[in-house]
Amino acid sequence: MVGFCSGAFTLAEAGVLDGRRATAHWQWAHSFQARFPSVRLETDVLFVDDGDVLTAAGSAAALDLGLYIVRRDHGAEIASSVSRRLVFAAHRDGGQRQFVERPVPDPPDESLGPVLAWAQERLDAPLTVADLAAHAAISPATLHRRFRAQLGTTPLAWLTGERLALACRLIERGEPRFEMVARRSGLGTAANLRALMRREIGLTPLEYRRRFGL
Repeated sequence: MVGFCSGAFTLAEAGVLDGRRATAHWQWAHSFQARFPSVRLETDVLFVDDGDVLTAAGSAAALDLGLYIVRRDHGAEIASSVSRRLVFAAHRDGGQRQFVERPVPDPPDESLGPVLAWAQERLDAPLTVADLAAHAAISPATLHRRFRAQLGTTPLAWLTGERLALACRLIERGEPRFEMVARRSGLGTAANLRALMRREIGLTPLEYRRRFGL
């Protein structure tokens, strides 16, 4: 079962969330906690996966959760394709706190499309935030601001997410050597690949290959 935004109230009212982890929009967190004290509400996340019940914090977070479900069920390549079609980041770091103080973001600056496309073609290279800023002909501080405004994440987190998505696609397509996967995706070593996949996806490279590989 999946609850988006205020959908958590419906699930809680039905008793589905009793004793379970969940999230809801930050604006209604206090009301939710007062009405449903038995629910373990997490107020600074975009979504919560509690096994067979998942909840998202808001309308945009519903897209985060939807992409997470697609990635979990069908693999990174399909999820990346869906995210590109939605023009939405495949993974956003951080929780709701970044939106609470200023819930309506500033109007986005010029499109990041060209620098994103440039970086995606060079993920195996030792790219840095300074490299991205230089290619976009702006300062690193301006780049950070544009990433936050347009993608809801930082340049470094986006770069890591893109590299991880590429690593997953390489595994899905049958690359058997995890050291090669790590090098071709810009993640460096198999140990770093393993650590990032466990942290971000919840699966080791070997487990991921068994589930999604050819």
